[in-house]
Amino acid sequence: MKIRFDDRVVIVTGAGGGLGRSHALAFAARGAKVVVNDVGTSHTGEGASQTPAQKVVDEIVLAGGEAVANYDSVLDGEKIVQTALDNFGRIDILVNNAGILRDKSFHKMTDADWDLVYQVHVQGAYKVTRAAWDHLRNQNYGRIIFTASAAGLYGNFGQANYAMAKLGLHGLAQTLAIEGRAKNILVNTIAPVAGSRMTETIMPADIVAQLKPEYVSPLVLWLASEANQDNSGNVYEVGAGYMAKLRWERSRGVTFDLGNGISPDNVAERWGQITDFTDASHPATVQEAMLDMFSNLQKR
Repeated sequence: MKIRFDDRVVIVTGAGGGLGRSHALAFAARGAKVVVNDVGTSHTGEGASQTPAQKVVDEIVLAGGEAVANYDSVLDGEKIVQTALDNFGRIDILVNNAGILRDKSFHKMTDADWDLVYQVHVQGAYKVTRAAWDHLRNQNYGRIIFTASAAGLYGNFGQANYAMAKLGLHGLAQTLAIEGRAKNILVNTIAPVAGSRMTETIMPADIVAQLKPEYVSPLVLWLASEANQDNSGNVYEVGAGYMAKLRWERSRGVTFDLGNGISPDNVAERWGQITDFTDASHPATVQEAMLDMFSNLQKR
């Protein structure tokens, strides 16, 4: 099966370099019309330049593809989506990739460090997605990819703001996957590791050079393709040729008799069972997660 995107229109935010550039080039090579969005800031969110986005557009056009540049901030999501509509008449796929870093240990972090990371990653992704959402619903088709991070999944020293934003995006993606399924809108999250302006600030140069963004884009294209008919609401780790799906795991836990009350001493006595992952379960919905709790209420 050959994955193609002929007649599909794709928006990739933060596409002037790194992962975004790789995604944009890959989509275009397989027939997509691409809106290459990048405001052209530094990796910390300073300055602006039209050059990065335009260079990627020029690469696509030179290779025989179709693309247009957009230089708006993701906080102006309506303008980015309007660029797709004005130039190509529709939008089918959105890859929320734009991001910045403001790394500092929490006790040194300023409000500005926190707010700017939140605005770009969370508020920006919300703005672009919200602007696209009704168009996807009306045409009964859409694919959306959010970009999380291992920092969000596991935490990482000096990245409290970034970790907050990245895991928050996956929470948004999971809910949109539920709301969008009836309209054939599939939403997934990737947690990529790739060489970029951001990772080169925290990783050795020789490692960054080997973590090619091109190793991540194939998963993005698969998830964004029409061939993907049912994978939605999931998160995938990807990088260096490795791809894996993550899921929540929960210990079997302990159910206390509510008629006798519950004390901290009871918790201490049963702590080994509460934290034992033998025969763990994997709840995938709020309803599944609440079953054990609600069944205990029904016993009264």
